Amino acid sequence: MRLLKLVPENTNIKFLKLRIPFYIISVLLMIASWGLVFTQGLNYGVDFAGGQEIRATFVGEETAPVAELRETVSALEQVEDPVIQRFGEENQVSIRVKLPPEAEGVPEFANQMTVAITNAIKVEHPEVRIDGVDSVSGKVSGEFREKAVYALLAAMIAIALYIWIRFEWQFGVGALFALAHDVSLTLGFFALFQLEFSLQIIAAILAIIGYSLNDTIVVYDRIRENLKKYRKMPLPELLDLSVNETLARTVMTSLTLLVALLPLLFYGPASLFGLVAAITLGLFIGTYSSVYMAAPILIWLGVNSNSFVPEETVADRQEKLARGES
Repeated sequence: MRLLKLVPENTNIKFLKLRIPFYIISVLLMIASWGLVFTQGLNYGVDFAGGQEIRATFVGEETAPVAELRETVSALEQVEDPVIQRFGEENQVSIRVKLPPEAEGVPEFANQMTVAITNAIKVEHPEVRIDGVDSVSGKVSGEFREKAVYALLAAMIAIALYIWIRFEWQFGVGALFALAHDVSLTLGFFALFQLEFSLQIIAAILAIIGYSLNDTIVVYDRIRENLKKYRKMPLPELLDLSVNETLARTVMTSLTLLVALLPLLFYGPASLFGLVAAITLGLFIGTYSSVYMAAPILIWLGVNSNSFVPEETVADRQEKLARGES
């Protein structure tokens, strides 16, 4: 029985031929992503923004009255700028309100605010169902944000150091740039579509970093082998050869993950949508960055056929001369 092959053997795709246009596009996308993050901002969940979140379903109604809810909740005392969004189905909403400074360390205050909001909603919609309530203080949410940033930076730096030690410093720089590309585009995606950014998304970004690193190391390992094997081959051709040799593995890994992710993306619970969307996006940009970010940068960083050949010491040279070798 013949095995299924999605990628033909001995492919010869010239990936590096368009490395400069793709690099320019990628850098522009990174700049645009950070521009969106700083201008539009991220739609922080309660984990990072702090406050009270109430999830409700308007039973018997096709759509949730978002505009009406915003007016009702805003009219309550000590409620400022409530964030009300559809969450899941058309008749489900998420209501997020910030807790005032005097509520810090006073859980009864948050409970009273929840009761006030739910009672106000039930006046016009008595059949509304409260699906869940989350409360996070401003101090705790600030600690969450700080530790999340530290976790991402620590993961990226540790990965770069690992690749530097295993390969050469140029490979560490290439991997770090590819990871920065992946994280930037993911943040830009969440800023553009204003999807909720919570601790789940930090976990998704760490998963993206892990997947992208795995793919990058496979490509880098093949590049290292080919640098030793084909000493006279021009580096762009060698990089193309290495990427083509690992292409079948990359495609099969990506498709296997997609088989698991797509059903969750389209039919999974709303609470997991952001997490699955982030990982699905990361699957594509992680594969792209391994080919068009991590590999081409080695050319500009000066990697050559001698990068993995041990330097000849004076003792080695004298020994060769003693044997009559030139």
